[in-house]
Amino acid sequence: MTTPTTVDIVLPCLDEAEALPWVLRRVPPGWRAIVVDNGSRDGSARIAEERGAYVVREPVRGFGAACHAGLRAASADIVCFCDCDASLDPGLLVPFVREIVAGEADLVLGRRRPTARGAWPAHARVGNLALSRLLRRRTGLRLRDLGPLRAARREALLALALTDRRSGYPLQMVVRASDAGWRVREHDVPYLPRTGASKVTGTWRGTWHAVQDMRRVLAEDVAGEGAGR
Repeated sequence: MTTPTTVDIVLPCLDEAEALPWVLRRVPPGWRAIVVDNGSRDGSARIAEERGAYVVREPVRGFGAACHAGLRAASADIVCFCDCDASLDPGLLVPFVREIVAGEADLVLGRRRPTARGAWPAHARVGNLALSRLLRRRTGLRLRDLGPLRAARREALLALALTDRRSGYPLQMVVRASDAGWRVREHDVPYLPRTGASKVTGTWRGTWHAVQDMRRVLAEDVAGEGAGR
């Protein structure tokens, strides 16, 4: 499970006390877990600290705000991202990191493949499919998912100057990576039923807001490209 480089894994966290022990047990040996507490009220930060994670507190609410706080706190050569709700096993990132280290890719993403009925609700899949099509039209990338499991080099990620601090953060990372000429790869990963309720795509309304965030990111990046960004 070890890799010949330093790795930090960013785990954005909002009230994930029940899932955290499972997630942290599966962080590969030698990797540093950075749990970014985004205002939890269930003791998530304390649980993470007790299990040896480095905890960052990000008071500004938003998935992007938590992810970017973790990226800024990272110091390893390679940074990975993974949800903290036990829907994805952090150990799945090991081959992603190996691809980065081998120089075979610049950004590696996980394509979620549900392992059980209800693991990925229909409304979330529909929203993801629509965004994948918009992304293909915008960048030419033939990705089938915009999931949270991903790996890239820290300095290169910081150089993308990501600005979204809500649900559009994962999409903006891919768009700007594509604009910068990065080699982006995607691999299937098992997607488990999450522990607890989703803060973003657990409802049609939450999914709609996430899609709107991502549409806004696409519009902003198109405008930025036209202005010579």
